[in-house]
Amino acid sequence: MTDLTITDVSEKYHLKPDTLRYYERIGLIPAVPRKKNGNRYYNEGLQKWIEMIVCLRHSGITVEALVDYVKLIEQGDSTLQAREDLLKEQLALLETKKKNLNFPLANVGSYLENSIVLPVEILETGQGILLDTSHLMQHIVQYLPMPIIFSLTS
Repeated sequence: MTDLTITDVSEKYHLKPDTLRYYERIGLIPAVPRKKNGNRYYNEGLQKWIEMIVCLRHSGITVEALVDYVKLIEQGDSTLQAREDLLKEQLALLETKKKNLNFPLANVGSYLENSIVLPVEILETGQGILLDTSHLMQHIVQYLPMPIIFSLTS
């Protein structure tokens, strides 16, 4: 792997150059060496580091939590258990997110396959706009996994 410029790294990892500079400034990325022309050049180690940061950010870890994680890494092997715990916690959160997305993913696909259109009529009244949802409720009820009792009061 060759040294890359900030532009190359930004394109490779789909980050803005300003984001890379920010990550360096707050300590998420170790200091990036510069060539004689003053430009940053990211070696293989830094590219792997950025890949880890990007992966963890995409998994939902906050920048603040990542800063803490990087501090743990910098403290050495004595923090291995704490780092493992942090990653296990993040993995559990991702598994929960994945589980929670499976139901809507399956059902939205089903709605598209069945070309379900939920009509809502907009009625102009003297006091504003009223949504007539009577047709909407008929369509929704037929796709609910369990019966639901509605009570509408005015």
